[in-house]
Order: sequence, then structure tokens, then C-alpha cells
Amino acid sequence: MTKKALVIGTGLAGLSTALRLTKHGYEVEMVDKYHQPGGRLNLLEKDGFKFDMAPTFFSMSYEFTELINYCGIEMPFEFVELDPLYSVHFEGDKRSYLIHKNIQKLAQEFKDIEPGFERKISKFLESAGQLFHDTENIVIKQNFDNLLSYLLQLTRVPVKHAPKMFYSMWREMEKNFDSFEVKVIFSLVGFFLGATPFDTPAVYSLLNYTEMVHDGYYNVRGGMYKIVEGLVKELEKKNVKMNFKVEINQYLERNGQVSAFFDKQGNKWDADLFVVNADAASFRGQVMGRDAYSEKKLDRKKWTLAPLTIYLGLDRKVENMYHHNYFLRKNFKEYASKIFKNTIKLDKPYYYVNIQSMHNPNYAPGGKESVFILCPVPDLRYKSDWNDSEQIADAIIKDLGERTGFDFAKHTETRVVLNPTEWEQMFNLYRGSGLGLAHDLNQVGGFRPSNKDEKLRNLYYTGASTVPGTGLPMTVISSRLVTERITREHGSLS
Repeated sequence: MTKKALVIGTGLAGLSTALRLTKHGYEVEMVDKYHQPGGRLNLLEKDGFKFDMAPTFFSMSYEFTELINYCGIEMPFEFVELDPLYSVHFEGDKRSYLIHKNIQKLAQEFKDIEPGFERKISKFLESAGQLFHDTENIVIKQNFDNLLSYLLQLTRVPVKHAPKMFYSMWREMEKNFDSFEVKVIFSLVGFFLGATPFDTPAVYSLLNYTEMVHDGYYNVRGGMYKIVEGLVKELEKKNVKMNFKVEINQYLERNGQVSAFFDKQGNKWDADLFVVNADAASFRGQVMGRDAYSEKKLDRKKWTLAPLTIYLGLDRKVENMYHHNYFLRKNFKEYASKIFKNTIKLDKPYYYVNIQSMHNPNYAPGGKESVFILCPVPDLRYKSDWNDSEQIADAIIKDLGERTGFDFAKHTETRVVLNPTEWEQMFNLYRGSGLGLAHDLNQVGGFRPSNKDEKLRNLYYTGASTVPGTGLPMTVISSRLVTERITREHGSLS
């Protein structure tokens, strides 16, 4: 017997879910609003330059290995480990800090500002490691049938970790370190989640352990889009058809199930079951019309910061910079407290710079450079007019040149700036939020939108705004969790 699954969205979670379902004998078809697969894990090409559009590195590489082993295929892309992990630059400080995995090397970076650093970081990482291993299989890699099942599962977590649920990541830094710079650097993982360390629970300090000890950070040889290209090739072998420039906006219900979805052109998309790799909260509101996810209620939820992204093709190589770089200032608390609601000027923002062609020379013509800049900014609830995005980009590029001694503006051959409005339009990101729902305690685990629809028994969700959460490895885990639900409820056909 054949069953067909329609996957709406070709982001990493959608591609991974589709591949898993073919392993179980399902016929799979995919649709996507964008013109090519990948979702935010996408590729921009212009004037001979290539750019990874959003994610530029990842941790927990073993989740990709699990996916490949699950599906019984050869690894279709090659990991490149980062070490050092990244560099951090503070305004007014002529030096930069290279973040090494090796604790002894790292201690040398901070010997002048954090006495006893090696002892402090070892203690901090040991505690973060215990938290990670005590929660990984209990909370992170679990489906929850309802809120009660989630709360019962939490009782299995050792009680010693409970306090970290109720104070911030910044407070955790203050308990372990003294210098401003060290506290800022090791709280940057809060920004990786699209939030700030002042409103991210201390439990997420476990990410420091995953980056420093457990697995590290990785890029992919040939560029991050090789992940997408590799998975697409495997899906093509399984006869999975992909349809692009298809935006779903209606559905047809019959006997407690979805019988079909419709796109804006009126085309009908039939299947036996459906998996949505779009935002699990906003899709329920905007397409399914659920009152619990109305625009008013969605706007009350906590969303991650929006992306303002800049892509520069330079006519020469950049000197004296690392691949991955953070440019910060000394007004960290003020900036973090005001950036979300657009109550601070964006003339001197915080930003991240990735010299992409340092990892992957094929991303730029010979002797030239591809550069990606990400500036987390307020979403469209708080700043709806982005007519000034080019001016903000000018200010960032000018600041970057002054702080590095390299004139990025002078050597720019081609440039693209994408603001939150454009990100919203390209990928249906709610209010332009870069990573979907934030990770407050009332928006994680059983409090997060479920990967099983609450009303329709053949409708499922996968991706960053359902369980377990944001990040490339998390979306791969999400694909496994939703596949477990589907095969349990609809069977494996192979």
C-alpha cells in the first residue's frame, strides 16, 4: 500500500523529514514559496560571487550523522571543523579575542583581564556539560503528547539544575566570571538563539559546552548550501518531486483530516498526510485560522530578533581578520535591553562578519572576497519602516573599516542588503523574526507549538518553532521527532 506525504517547505527540517519518510516507504512531494530549496539555509549568487544567506556554522554535527545513518545513505557533504571558533572585537580595544577550544590557549587570551580563567572556565563547562547530558534525552530529544507529559518529564531532570530555569544567562556569567569581556563573550550563545543573555534562561549555558567541549563548530566544504544540495540529490534518487514558487494559503478539511491544501493560484495539493516546514505558530494562525494563533496573540509572543544582512563582493582579499568575527561595544547591557523594541539608535549596532571565501575560495573570483554581515535588529512589530536599511548598512561598513583598518566600502565591487521586510516576504518569517519563536521558559518543550496538529489527525509540523527549537541540529532532531509520530500513528510502509 502506498501513502503520499506532502511537505510544505523545503528548509532543512523539511528536507530531512522528507528523506526520513522515503526510508519508511512514503511517496513524498514538496512545495515551497521560494524559487529554490533550503529555506534560510540558502545561497545568494551575484556578479560571480556566492554567499551563504544565513547560517554560516553549526554545532552538534553528529545529528547530521544520525540523519544519514537513519536513511542508510552516504554522507553527501563534508564537515570542516572550526578552531579557533570565532574572534570577538570590542570597540576601543585594539586587540581581538580568539576563542579557542583548547582551554590552555583560551586562557592565554584572557590572562590579563580574568585571573584564574582556566580554573573558572573548567568549572563552568563541567557544570554546563552535566546540564546538557542530564537533559539531552529527557527534554531535547522527546515528543510530548500534552503539557502534562512535558511537566512529568521535567521531574526526571536532576533537581540541582532547576535554579537555572529561573535566572538569566547573564546572571550565570556573573556567578562564574569577573571581567566584562569574558562575561559578554560566553553569553553570545544567547544571541545565537536570536535573543539576548538577559532574557535567555541560564539553562542555555549548555550551549557553551556543546561549542567548547562536546562537538565544536563546523562549516561545510564548498559552502553551507552543500548541505541542501546533498540532501536534494538524495531526494531525487527517491523520486521526490519539488515544486517552487508555490505559496499555500488555504486547506480543505474532511472527517477530522486535511484532504488538501490550496495555493494562491488556486492549485490543489492532495496527499494522505501533510508536514508543514513553515513557522508552526504563524502557519496555524495565518493558514489554518486558529484563534489561539491570531495575529493579536502571535504579536504577544516572544519572537527572536530580525536579520539585517549585508553581502559584499570585494575586489581584493581581506587581511588580518578571522573567518568568523563579532563586533561589539561596551554598552552591552543598554544595547541588549533596548534592541528588541527599537529604543536605541541603529547607527552603531552590534554585528557579525563572516569572510566566506576564506573557508570556501570558490565563493569569490580569484583574488577577491565574499563577505557576509549579519546585524540582529528589531522585528516588524517594533520597526515597520526599513527605508533606512541602506543607510544602516553604510554605517556598519564604515564602522567595520575603521575598526579593522581595511576599507570595505572602497573595495566593494557588488553589494546586496536584505532587511526584515524582505526576509519576511522571501520565507514567510513572522514579522521578519529571524529564528522564529524565542526560547523563554513558556515557549520551550511542551509549551512550544506541538509538531502534531491539535485538531487534524494527519497534519504535522517540523522546524525551528516547534520542538525542540532553533538551530540547524535542532531542526534535524525535529525531523526525527515528527517522523516518529507519523510512523507511530500512520505506520511504516517498508
